Amino acid sequence: SPYFFNAGLVCDGNDAAEFFDAYAAAIQNSGLEFDVVFGPAYKGIPLCAGVSAALAARGVSSSFAYNRKEAKDHGEGGTLVGAAVKGRRVLLVDDVISAGTAVREATGILAKAGAILVGVCVAVDRQEVTGGSAPPAPGSERVSAVEGVRRELGVPVVPILTLTDLLAYLEAKGGSDEHAANVRKYRETYGAC
Repeated sequence: SPYFFNAGLVCDGNDAAEFFDAYAAAIQNSGLEFDVVFGPAYKGIPLCAGVSAALAARGVSSSFAYNRKEAKDHGEGGTLVGAAVKGRRVLLVDDVISAGTAVREATGILAKAGAILVGVCVAVDRQEVTGGSAPPAPGSERVSAVEGVRRELGVPVVPILTLTDLLAYLEAKGGSDEHAANVRKYRETYGAC
């Protein structure tokens, strides 16, 4: 892929505040109702806390929780940390959905804990087809990873922005013509729209 979104580069307070507020704005605009913001380990840990704080700054009260990759047998124990999720409406936050593997893993953890998944919010919808590294067969349905997750889980997936938005930005910004052309060419092969 000629582009990569790295949420790990959001690593100072000012950038993080803007990043988390962008999630909060998208979530608020979506109209989703939820009790807990859940972030899958590891990038999702600061993400769920920051998004919950940004929502609070906008007057939306929520708790947050996240999982550990490995269970603890001391302290609070288990794999889930933070707010209780059993019987509560949970909104999952992540950076991107590329193939949907991390989201599916996280929803399995939440289902096992008795949570009610009500939606997913991601920073970027790559608008790419699912199915690995091979281009889709001619004439086949071009379902994006986000749409696949939406269909499979039966919940809305709310992106802050899409590949279409990023291409519009590159074109408006200027000076990135070659990069934008590479992204468009990639999209012709792997794009879902």
